[in-house]
Amino acid sequence: MTKRQIEISTQDISAIEKPVNRARLVKAPEHFISQELIADINANGLDENRRGFLRKGFVSALGGATAGLVAPFAMATGEGDPAILEKQEWQTTLGKNVATMPYGVPSIYESNLIRRESPGLTRVSAASVAFTPLQGLFGTITPNGLHFERHHQGWYNINPETHRLMVNGLVKNPRVFTMNDLMRLPSVSRTHFIECGANTGLEWGNVAVPTVQYTHGMLSCCEFTGVPLKVLLEECGADLKKGKFMLAEGGDGSGMTRTINLESCLNDTIVAWSMNGEMLRPENGFPLRLVVPGVQGVSWVKWLRRLEVGDAPWNAKDEAVHYIELMPNGDHRQYASIQECKSVITTPSGGQQLLDKGFYNVSGMAWSGRGKITRVDVSFDGGNNWRTARLETPVLTKSITRFNIDWVWDGSPAIMQSRAMDDTGYIQPSIKTLRNVRGTRSIYHNNAIQSWKLDSNGEVSNVQVG
Repeated sequence: MTKRQIEISTQDISAIEKPVNRARLVKAPEHFISQELIADINANGLDENRRGFLRKGFVSALGGATAGLVAPFAMATGEGDPAILEKQEWQTTLGKNVATMPYGVPSIYESNLIRRESPGLTRVSAASVAFTPLQGLFGTITPNGLHFERHHQGWYNINPETHRLMVNGLVKNPRVFTMNDLMRLPSVSRTHFIECGANTGLEWGNVAVPTVQYTHGMLSCCEFTGVPLKVLLEECGADLKKGKFMLAEGGDGSGMTRTINLESCLNDTIVAWSMNGEMLRPENGFPLRLVVPGVQGVSWVKWLRRLEVGDAPWNAKDEAVHYIELMPNGDHRQYASIQECKSVITTPSGGQQLLDKGFYNVSGMAWSGRGKITRVDVSFDGGNNWRTARLETPVLTKSITRFNIDWVWDGSPAIMQSRAMDDTGYIQPSIKTLRNVRGTRSIYHNNAIQSWKLDSNGEVSNVQVG
């Protein structure tokens, strides 16, 4: 750290000691879209008028949330607070029995923190997205029940006893594996992020969504357990001199198939059955999925049923017609699989409100499909000046890294940004830099710096800054 950064950090930390500077933040409201508006958007799409209704409903909900939270906070900071002076019900009565809920669930007070489908993305919910609420998560691991969903024809509960995985193509011994066969092979457990290639896609053209759940929520990070792909291919005698590519085929109704470049992913790809210590959830591919660290989520084929080794890409429908990018010159960019270095501030972020001046711990996530995060800088003035944030351990390859930085808000408007760097030296670009190369007609692989606008009244909203 520079001398100036050390001085600023000292000032920020000292602010915690002053009661007047203990700042308060209102969480983003979760229920600001009416069912009528959702139906309208699903039927007719998301145009400028409907975006206006979205924003109006969002601001209205934010005002209600603020009004409901100011009074309890004020009571807690005054003298004679009954919450500390008087015995509470749970201190004087017998609580619930062990195993009242054989499979534990979150507190009822966290019931609004759930995956949410964005209205207007698709006409059919079986081929849609449910976004992870990044604004409410801590650390780096995504709980299984909040892992984002992306389906092309819905999900099923597949019986693991009847599920099979075929390995064929350029192999000496084509085989069909049962789940028991696979789970007897040597296994590994590794923590990696998964990000849909379309994450942050709505930000290519203009600001369209209000919270980080909808701007960046097609992102999760989990510990996956399974057999390394390399072990499985060796078991079948794969010809890795001729075989440069692999076709991964899913067992869903859409027949999702993807070409995988073996040279770039052979050493860290996993055929996985477990996520965060338990079997995969059905919506995340139970009983078997491919884990391809650093590569866009569509290649992490769910309900995996076949792997074929070949000497050329297959140009399947989901890589020749879909998941391609229209460049400014009219060409299509194909097989752009790597998820480049990226970051986002999650607290404070869009939809939240700062109630007081004073100290805040600004926190966010950073990740790179090429390796480890080595640095994250944060700006509070739209990129004119940057300070280096703390990277919280562990810092793992192709995984989410949590960053934090101390900040004292003086009540002035601000533009909050984060900019990540990975161990290849790649630096996360601005939206202007990205558009200069890729244009504005893309959907996929938007890893631009995200900007949050903080107004003098404490409200945080989505804004684009070059």
